[in-house]
Amino acid sequence: MASTVPLDISYADLKALLEKNQGVFLVDVRSKEEVDRGRIPGSINIPLDTVEAALKMDPADFTHKYGISKPPLDAPHLVFHCQMGRRGAVARDKARQLGYVSAQNYPGAYSEWAAKTKK
Repeated sequence: MASTVPLDISYADLKALLEKNQGVFLVDVRSKEEVDRGRIPGSINIPLDTVEAALKMDPADFTHKYGISKPPLDAPHLVFHCQMGRRGAVARDKARQLGYVSAQNYPGAYSEWAAKTKK
């Protein structure tokens, strides 16, 4: 059965979820070097080339490696982002293939976030 959750999430919707602390699992799929130059608060860095392996990890191993609990397959707010939107979409598609039915991409990505928040 196909998910009814939209493939993408807007800046306004993501910002509202983060402000309300609505259990968003925000994954930054950029390289560590990119993340070191700025990040969306509350995001966890899992570079795109490791997303599939990370999502297939045993929950205890995931927690040990990333310092946060692995999201369940039915996580309501699993959002991927990158710098410009393309890598986030690839990660979202991979997550959906693995059963994360509500995975979304923030296509505005870090570039939009930084411009709108001046960070």
